Amino acid sequence: MPTARKSSPKATRQTATGVATTTARKRAAKAAPRPARPADPEAAPPPSSTPEAEERILVLQGGGALGAYQAGVYEVLDREGLMPHWVAGISIGAINAALICGNAPEQRLARLREFWDLLSSGPSAPTLGSGAQGSAREALNELSAAQVMLFGVPGFFKPRFPPAPLQPRGTPAAVSFYDTSALQATLERLVDFDRINQGPVRLSVGAVNIRSGNFAYFDSAHTRIDARHIMASGALPPGFPPVEIDGEQYWDGGLVSNTPLQYVLDQAGHQPRLVFQVDLFSARGELPQTLGDVAEREKDIRFSSRTRLNTTNEIERHAVIQAAQRLLAKLPPALRDDPDALALAKPRCGSEVDVVHLIYRSKHYESQAKDYEFSRLSMHEHWESGRNDLARTLAHRRWQERRQRGKGLRVFDLAHAAPDAAREP
Repeated sequence: MPTARKSSPKATRQTATGVATTTARKRAAKAAPRPARPADPEAAPPPSSTPEAEERILVLQGGGALGAYQAGVYEVLDREGLMPHWVAGISIGAINAALICGNAPEQRLARLREFWDLLSSGPSAPTLGSGAQGSAREALNELSAAQVMLFGVPGFFKPRFPPAPLQPRGTPAAVSFYDTSALQATLERLVDFDRINQGPVRLSVGAVNIRSGNFAYFDSAHTRIDARHIMASGALPPGFPPVEIDGEQYWDGGLVSNTPLQYVLDQAGHQPRLVFQVDLFSARGELPQTLGDVAEREKDIRFSSRTRLNTTNEIERHAVIQAAQRLLAKLPPALRDDPDALALAKPRCGSEVDVVHLIYRSKHYESQAKDYEFSRLSMHEHWESGRNDLARTLAHRRWQERRQRGKGLRVFDLAHAAPDAAREP
């Protein structure tokens, strides 16, 4: 894995602060263990108006091979003492989430590296070196993606033989091109599901019920999670077979929504929240020039999952609720018991939410195959991009100057912003 860049004095001070904060949380967790689950240094801190008491939530979008970007983001969170209290994911995001929640803090990076090294250890394409650019690099990526289609990905999936059209009708093998039993073995080897179900770091993964077409979330707060739930979240048809859980069959949650952000925002919270939303597809892009560009742009739009729409709607919802509350305070006593006034009084603003939005930006030589191109070179690049994007965000002036304020939602999309920008959204 590429070596992290040398930290600046400011970054060093931030790291020391993060370490001190983590140490303080450990002492607090030991002094006041929660009755529902064992005491743990990662337990969510008590409500407070200080940034140190925020509930940190990591939200991971689906995106196949691009998921190494999320691992790079987590590396910086770990380095800066910003480890999450809750991780929510879809598809490859669910797998990364399970690797994080299902391991002790000191083991998480090693497990993420082991997983991504395994996935990128398939047949090697002729190497052109890390400096390969333009059409040569594009050809190398396309060859790598073609090899994945033919041979599968180690520890993840392999082609069926005989192929699906020759399999018995109605069987899982007849409705999918690949066998994902290797993924179950990988998850059971790298993830401690007892830790997920008993530990303090909450895990939520989304899937789609095939019969009803409805979205379903499997949440360790009220569901016992095992490998099936993680695999269901990533069972993208027609490549992968559905996963059966309690008599129902499930497909990849990305068919309905490729990000769990709205689910997280809908859950009640009683303290300030800091959400790291890590997207693997960008909603914005250039006009296509070729059919290959069309395929890539269509995929980006389909899986970008309206993250900005979710945050915009949440900001507007908070503004409307606050306006209603101000209006109610101005009503004469005779009108405050009016049914319409009582209906307006019901919605309440949740706690303050800050969303750090990180989006993987495709390289110019990547194509519509980028989410199933698992070469070691590309994996390293994706990992490094995630690491660099979060490091730039945390070094940004606007992030450094953020302060807690009232109730509402703020979005920090700073990875590619001017470093001295301090404008509020």
